[in-house]
This record gives sequence, C-alpha cells and structure tokens, in this order.
Amino acid sequence: MVDGGKLVLLGKVAATHGIKGQLRIVSYSGELDTILSLNSFILKGTAGETETFTVAAAAVHGKKVLITLKGLADINLVERLVGRELYVRREQLPELDEGEFYWCELEGLKVRTDKGELLGELTSLIPTGSNDVYVVTGGKKEYLIPAVEEIVTDIDLDAGIMTVSPPEGLLDL
Repeated sequence: MVDGGKLVLLGKVAATHGIKGQLRIVSYSGELDTILSLNSFILKGTAGETETFTVAAAAVHGKKVLITLKGLADINLVERLVGRELYVRREQLPELDEGEFYWCELEGLKVRTDKGELLGELTSLIPTGSNDVYVVTGGKKEYLIPAVEEIVTDIDLDAGIMTVSPPEGLLDL
C-alpha cells in the first residue's frame, strides 16, 4: 500500500540550539531512535518547497533530538529552517519486526469486522499510555478501535484492509 518513494512526516524543527548550527527536532511520534538513525532527511517549508540535508551528528537532548547538518555549522545558516517539517522517504525507515507497522502504512486502510461489515477508513491514530487507538471514520460515524491483538485480528497491507473482531458494545454509539 505504501510505495518506497512516499514521504513520511517524522517531526519538526522546533528551534536552533547554541551558535554552532544545531537544530532542535521534535518527533511527532515520540520515537527518537528513528530520527537518530537518519543519514539524511528532507525539510519542507510552508510553501511546499523542499530541501534535502545530510546529517553530520545527532544526539538526544531531553525529549528532542539535536541535529547538526553537514556544511552548516553556524546558527546564521540554519535559522531559516526553524518551523519546517522533517520528512524521510519510506525506504529510509528501519525495518520492523513481523506484525509491527508504521502509522503511515496503516492510515487509509479499509476497516472491516470479522463478519464482513465495512466500518470505514482508518483516518488517524491516537497514542495512549498502554496501546494506540485507531480512529476509523465511516459515513457519519467514527469508531475508536484499541490497537490490541484481541481486537485487531489481521492487517493486510497489500489488500489495504484491516480486520477487527470488536467485543460487544465497542461499536455502539
């Protein structure tokens, strides 16, 4: 369902850090390791313009990542990048274990019950402390489906379908 050239939004340049050109990156998923593993990334401006940058160094700083860009070791060269969103190509993301998926792979899937009823499309995900929650929109209804194995019984990316086995009362509005 997701082609390798697709751009995946990972975070945003929140601010500069110090005078040596470091950028403070906020991860939208809270997962810092993915950003730390990047050799390069794409920054997209408000008008849609994109630039690709090579990472010279990266380190965790609290709940953010500090990145130094190759050839841009001065605050005056990177200030213009503050506020831009950070993207990577799908193929740059690390491979996941069997049964694990990136959010970008799940958004847009059709969601059906194990009885064949179409609930709608997975439109977004909500991270919670214990498990994620899938937001499924169908017609005028919205369903919140806990992302647990007992309920989400199958994900077929090739077919674009997620199958759920909802317990009694989950789909009642």
